[in-house]
Amino acid sequence: MTSTDSVMALIIILVLRLPIFAQESPSPPLTIQQAVASAIQNYPAVKVSQEQINAAAAAIDLARTAYIPRIDSIVQVNRATRNNVFGILLPQGVLPSMSGPVIGTNNFGTVWGSAVGGLVTWEPFDFGLRGANVSVARASRARAETTLERTQFDVSVATADAYLTLLAAQATVSAAQAGVDRSDVLLRSVRALTDAQLRPGADASRAEAELAFARTQLAQAQEAAEVAKAVLSQFVGIQPAQLAVSAPNLLQLPLEQTAPAFDTARNPITVEQSALIQQKRAELNALEKSYVPRFTAQAAAYARGTGANLDGTRQTGLNGLAPDTQNYALGFTITFPLMDFASVHAREAEQSATLRAETARYEQMTTDLTAQWDAAQSALAGSRSVAANTPVQRSSAAAAVQQATARYQSGLGTVVEVADAQRLLTQAEIDDSLARLNIWRSLLHVATVSGDIHPFLTEASR
Repeated sequence: MTSTDSVMALIIILVLRLPIFAQESPSPPLTIQQAVASAIQNYPAVKVSQEQINAAAAAIDLARTAYIPRIDSIVQVNRATRNNVFGILLPQGVLPSMSGPVIGTNNFGTVWGSAVGGLVTWEPFDFGLRGANVSVARASRARAETTLERTQFDVSVATADAYLTLLAAQATVSAAQAGVDRSDVLLRSVRALTDAQLRPGADASRAEAELAFARTQLAQAQEAAEVAKAVLSQFVGIQPAQLAVSAPNLLQLPLEQTAPAFDTARNPITVEQSALIQQKRAELNALEKSYVPRFTAQAAAYARGTGANLDGTRQTGLNGLAPDTQNYALGFTITFPLMDFASVHAREAEQSATLRAETARYEQMTTDLTAQWDAAQSALAGSRSVAANTPVQRSSAAAAVQQATARYQSGLGTVVEVADAQRLLTQAEIDDSLARLNIWRSLLHVATVSGDIHPFLTEASR
C-alpha cells in the first residue's frame, strides 16, 4: 500500500468515527386544538394544580385519623439515683419525674430502673367537631379541583391566543414579503428607464428608498413572528425552530353563529370562587364547633421495676431491670377550655368577615364577566364589519397600483404615486389578513367569557 493510500484510509477512518449530527426534522404542523391539548399536558402550572389536589386528598385522610383511638407505648431502662424530696414542682420539661416516698438519703448511689406500658385514648363523641374538620378538608380538595380546572382553562386560552398571534404575525410577514417583491420590481423598472435616460436619477433613488423601507417592514414583521413563535413554544413544549402551525380554517371568514348561552356561574373563575366560599363556610362551621367540652376515654397498663428499697438500701446485681410491679387504670376525662371563649369568638368574627368578603368578590366577578360579555359581543360585531370592508380596500388598492404603474410607464405619473400606491396595497393586504383573524380572536374572547372554549377549538380546527 502506498503512502497516499494509507493517508486516504486514515482520513476515511477518522471521518467514520466523527459523530454524526443529524438535523432535527421539524415537528408536524400543529392545529390549534393540538396546541391547546399539548399545553394542558405539559405546562408546569397545570402540574402544580394537580399536585395541590393530591395534597388536599391526603389532608382528608389526615382529618379522618382523628376518629381512630390513639395508642401510645413506652419501654425504658435507666440507671439513676433514688433521692426524693417533698414539695411541689410546676409543670416543666427539664427535670425528670420521680415516684416513691422520701427515704431520707442524699447520695449518688445508683440502682437499675425499668418501665413498660401502653395508653389508649379515644374520644367517643365530639359534638361534630371531627366531622366538621373532615368537611373542611373535603372543601379544600373541591377548591383544589376547581383551581386545576381554572388553570387548565387559563392555559388553554393563553395558548389559543398565542396561536392566533403567531398566525397574525405570519400573515403580516407574507404581506410584507409581497411588498418587498413589488418594490424590487419597481426598482428594476425605474433603473431601466433611468439608464435609458427616460426618467431622472431621482426616481431611482426614490425607488431604492421604497425598497429599503419595505425590507425594514419585512424584518420587523419577521421579528414579531419569531417572538410569537417563542411565546407559543413555551406552552406546547416544542423548540421555536421546530414549531410549525397549520390552520387553514383560521385564514377564512368564520360562519355566522348564534352566541352561546351566557351564565356567569359556569365560568371557571366563578366556579373556583364559589368553591372558595364553600371552604370558608366549612372553616367557620368547624370554628363554631370548637368551643365544646372534650370527652376522652382512657385505658392504661404498665409495669415498673426498681432496685431501690424503702429503707434506703440498694438491691444488688440486675435487680430493677425487670418490670415486676404492674398497674392498670381505666378512666374518663372531660376537659373544657373555659377561657378560650374570647379567642374562639374573635376567630369566628374574623372568619365571618372573610366569608362575606369572598361572597362580595364573587358578586364583583359576576358583574365584571357580564361587562366583558357585552364588550366581547360588541368587539365581535365590529370585527365582522371591518372584515366585510377590507376585501374592497384590498381590491381597490391593487387597482390603484396597476393604474399608477401604467401612468408612470406612459410618462403621465410619478414614481411617488407608484410608491404610495404600493404602500397602500401592502397595508390593505395586512389589514385584510388580520381582519379575518380578528374575528376568530373575538370569537375566542366570547368563548373565554362564557367559560367554555371547546366549541371554538372544534370549529377552528376543521
